Amino acid sequence: MKEKRALAINGYLGIILIIIALGYCFYQIYLAASTPNLLNTFSSKSMDWLSLLRWPVFIALALLLLTSLTVVQPNQGKVIIFFGRYLGTIRKSGLFLTVPFTQKSVISLRVRNFNSSTLKVNDIDGNPIEIAAVVVFRVIDTAKAAFDVEYYEDFVAVQSEAAIRHVATQYPYDSFSDTDKTLRGNAEDVSRELTEELQARLAVAGVEVMESRLTHLAYATEIASAMLQRQQAKAILSARQTIVEGAVGMTCLAIEKLEKDGVLKLGDEHRLQLVNNLMVAIVSDRGAQPVLNTGS
Repeated sequence: MKEKRALAINGYLGIILIIIALGYCFYQIYLAASTPNLLNTFSSKSMDWLSLLRWPVFIALALLLLTSLTVVQPNQGKVIIFFGRYLGTIRKSGLFLTVPFTQKSVISLRVRNFNSSTLKVNDIDGNPIEIAAVVVFRVIDTAKAAFDVEYYEDFVAVQSEAAIRHVATQYPYDSFSDTDKTLRGNAEDVSRELTEELQARLAVAGVEVMESRLTHLAYATEIASAMLQRQQAKAILSARQTIVEGAVGMTCLAIEKLEKDGVLKLGDEHRLQLVNNLMVAIVSDRGAQPVLNTGS
């Protein structure tokens, strides 16, 4: 199905035609009621019977026009169906006159939000996490939304949760490597990928995904304490690694500077002792206590 424009004219013209038809009927009824010996008149003049038959015709015309009137609100579409056949959609707001005896279904074109429930899934490392997201969408093709899927709002809800689950399984919750993409550290990239996957899933329903954002992200309750300890351990190891790398560089720089400026001339044994002292002083998590050697 593909949306197309429905046949519709100004509805105020239809109201004027309805008023004219009903006015003519009332006028003819008034003339008939004010005419004495109406039956004798009709029996003598056959044309008066024809004028009497015009009343139901004009009444039927007025009723026909009434079934053709429809009101379209701003940011709303009216899907016109004539005995099971899709005739088109009216998108422009106002009062319109369309094909009579048609079913007019309302499709909202406004921007809407879908807040997913908190889902429990496993990330790429197998850790259970809780995740939720908000999806901002709108209908851009009323024919697809009305005929290609059953209840497009429920379709958006189910497909959104399926996309959130799929994206969550592609990344780890957290990582201490700067090169790894994670759910917690790369929220923008994850949201962008979620939006692209949702758009691919919801295109069949004529829905445009404008934005999607993670609203909740956490480890599952049963492993939250253990994962916190794991994070702390990884953080300590990462910090120690950085400290050791910095300490080695500082030690090498210090020895090179001392020997270059001619302050000290160190043998291998003294150089080893100096490296040991500097490494202990820099790497230790406590303040180093100096020891003064006063000689023997």
